[in-house]
Amino acid sequence: MNAPVLPGYWQEQGIERVLLDEATIAARVRELGEQLCNELDDGREIVLIPVLTGAIIFAADLMRAMPTRVRFSLVSVASYGAAITSQGAVRSGALPANLAGKHVVIVDEILDSGATIRLLRKEIGELNAQSLRVCVLLRKQNEKALSTPCEMVGFDIPDIFVVGYGLDYDGSFRNMPFVGVLNLASIGMGSKG
Repeated sequence: MNAPVLPGYWQEQGIERVLLDEATIAARVRELGEQLCNELDDGREIVLIPVLTGAIIFAADLMRAMPTRVRFSLVSVASYGAAITSQGAVRSGALPANLAGKHVVIVDEILDSGATIRLLRKEIGELNAQSLRVCVLLRKQNEKALSTPCEMVGFDIPDIFVVGYGLDYDGSFRNMPFVGVLNLASIGMGSKG
């Protein structure tokens, strides 16, 4: 199989290579949406809680792949800023009200340090939801990510810094329709490790 072609514009912006192309992501998101419906569509309300800002693209596509009624309620957690490693998780907005008796799915674009997921799982777990699941597009292959409970994973990826499809570096690259590897030298970071 041929490697996905990296558009020239993104090469010029410091993208090293395509890790997951648009078609591969779309197919997997459809599978995750169908799986959620199969597991949760029992007449109770389903509430997707995307973690802002990165998960919004993934969550919108995931919701469209679920042929049932779904409520969408956003939560904001900061963890990266202008860094390439998580700086810890801090929730900066209110949790959705009235989750008791509902199926709740925390949706995040990437599971890296696990801090965001652990924080939200603990706080939302205290709100008497019927069920609580975590669905991430990407899970890095590192000890912290692998030891964080997560019911649904789109793709396991190497422990490298990626951008695109909602993932950013310092606010940029979220609009790439694929997930790509950022050349750290191009942003003045040298090599990681």
